[in-house]
Amino acid sequence: MKLSVLMPVFNEERTVAAAVKRVLDVQYPCEVELVVVDDGSRDRTAAALAGLSDQRLVVSSHPLNRGKGAAVRTAAGLATGDYVVVCDADLEYAPEDIPKLVQPVLAGDADVVFGTRTFGSHASYSYWYVLGNRGVTTACNVLFNCYLTDLETGFKLMPRSLYLSLDIREPGFGMEAEVAAKLLKRGIRPYEVPVNYRARGRAEGKKITWRDGVEAVWILGKIRAGGR
Repeated sequence: MKLSVLMPVFNEERTVAAAVKRVLDVQYPCEVELVVVDDGSRDRTAAALAGLSDQRLVVSSHPLNRGKGAAVRTAAGLATGDYVVVCDADLEYAPEDIPKLVQPVLAGDADVVFGTRTFGSHASYSYWYVLGNRGVTTACNVLFNCYLTDLETGFKLMPRSLYLSLDIREPGFGMEAEVAAKLLKRGIRPYEVPVNYRARGRAEGKKITWRDGVEAVWILGKIRAGGR
């Protein structure tokens, strides 16, 4: 098994070098590569990436910002692994948890694994953010008659061929809802494992807003109502 870690990056000059290092320093139970796509950053992200070198590292870029979903789509197209997982460059998720997602695959228990976040006082910057996440997840569970605990998690591991077959088109954060909804539409129930999480605040660069939550519910409804 070869794992491709996909890292979309937008204006993360403060964390991207550390994020790349942490991903590559993890002891994986399989071969790994890291595919980074700079999504039209306007700060010194490109310069930070230019200073990095590792044979497992692939770096690409978009001339203009197109959104997280578009950056992940580009990264998946460049990846050569059997499986893919997204790891953001903001370090809200701990790269050290990625092997937890790999283990159920190696054990033969799952092909699709979601990392479930446990929100607490130290892990979430806003009550409304957590409430919104739970609301979107509940909407998904009702629409698809399933029981996910964290729809919007950024840690979603699956075969690269499966990800590409989903034909994810949402260019922004809506990709998370689209991925989950299309998997559930196919009758695929993700295996869930707990992961560490620490949300950033607005001052630290957090980009997702309440509008993304509303959009996620709309995407879920659209896919649920649509045909195969």
